[in-house]
Amino acid sequence: MLKESFESFVDQLAIDNEEDMIDRYKRILKKLNKSYWGEESEEEHGYIVGSLGRKTAIKGVSDMDMLFVLPSDLKAEYDEKEGNKQKQLLQDIKKEIKEIYPKTIVRGDGQVVVVTMTSAKCEIEVCPVFERVDGAFDYPDSNNGGRWRKTNPLPELAESEIMTNDSNGHFIYISQMIRAWKNHKGFKFGGLLIDTLVYNFLNDSDYEKYKSSSFESYLPLFIDLFGYLKDKKKDQKYLLALGSNQQVYNKGGAFVSRSKKAYEKLKDLTEDSEGLYDALQDVFGKNFPIPETVSESYSIQKSIELGSVRDTEEFIEDKFAVDIRYQLKIDCFVEAPGFQRMTLRRMLAKYDRLKPKRRLTFYIVENEFADLLERVNDSNYGQYYVYWKVLNRGPEAIRRNMIRGQIHIGAEKRSETSDFRGEHIVECYIVHNDVVVARDRIRVPIESTG
Repeated sequence: MLKESFESFVDQLAIDNEEDMIDRYKRILKKLNKSYWGEESEEEHGYIVGSLGRKTAIKGVSDMDMLFVLPSDLKAEYDEKEGNKQKQLLQDIKKEIKEIYPKTIVRGDGQVVVVTMTSAKCEIEVCPVFERVDGAFDYPDSNNGGRWRKTNPLPELAESEIMTNDSNGHFIYISQMIRAWKNHKGFKFGGLLIDTLVYNFLNDSDYEKYKSSSFESYLPLFIDLFGYLKDKKKDQKYLLALGSNQQVYNKGGAFVSRSKKAYEKLKDLTEDSEGLYDALQDVFGKNFPIPETVSESYSIQKSIELGSVRDTEEFIEDKFAVDIRYQLKIDCFVEAPGFQRMTLRRMLAKYDRLKPKRRLTFYIVENEFADLLERVNDSNYGQYYVYWKVLNRGPEAIRRNMIRGQIHIGAEKRSETSDFRGEHIVECYIVHNDVVVARDRIRVPIESTG
């Protein structure tokens, strides 16, 4: 049964809008080829790179990375221009794309031209490049006055394909499941960093046995993989990317502490363990499939627990695509008469539980996406929306018929009160172009009034 669950989960992760994205990619490529090469090819001089190019992207992916190779002699022309040469190149590419997408948001974004395809719920990031003699490319970085920088993604695509063949496709499936874990837990974990770490894991002498694995061995595989990831150094600034050996940056090492939690959740489990599917859904999300026989017993147990209470919990994955690309952190001010105001995270570091009858003000501490909008000061990014979810858990929530758990649009702050005992949860989501680009959650454990 477990084998079928892993296999079904991988099937669920397959991209469902790839054809739409590729059609738009081809249209852009055809336009740029006509303008710069004098031909109307939908194939020449262009590459799909990034996670889509490596075949490791999953359903909900909100960006396509595209390289467009310009004629080499054009670089000399830009080098002779006054001012920010790289910005001028990006503006010229933007102008060409605007001719075929006049009503679409097209903006320069430092190093690429971003084409926002609202109907396809994706953005195509067009990076114009010049091929170097070593096979790599020079691309424009218009920040801080402008300069040319080097990128070399094609060996990454080639090495991904080799590892995919060597592992009978499991390199892709494992990388996709790590993305699903990242999206569910809501932390930044770059696609190239994910693929590099999975690649290194499968090449490690202690774990290379998993190259020839099947879905039957996925539980011990992921226990070992999370064990491998939790032992990495959080402060390691970069790794060398698969294939290209380019530096892929490890910003903050959030995956290390998250991997430790996943490892602790799974490490003692076998296929026959009670609570196995609860643990797997806790790690990979509620869409991890539960076998019908197990699901029936879960439903019966939940019905017994809830009694006549209506299950009102909603899930963000049912409302929007999820592609976590930015950092979000929330906290809460706890206040009461005669009580010194304190943040909830600080309080939980000192005490096990929060006392009842406290005023709670949940607020956003860090919103990396909002910081990006402020930094670039570009209205073409469009508006983002904040959503909140308050889930009450425990016998008292059931007795009072106050499970809640609905997802509502809101503002930067949300006020609540600590009314009754339970292991409650508050979640916050940042939604842009109908995609959840950041999320965070905080525990709200409240002690009994008695």
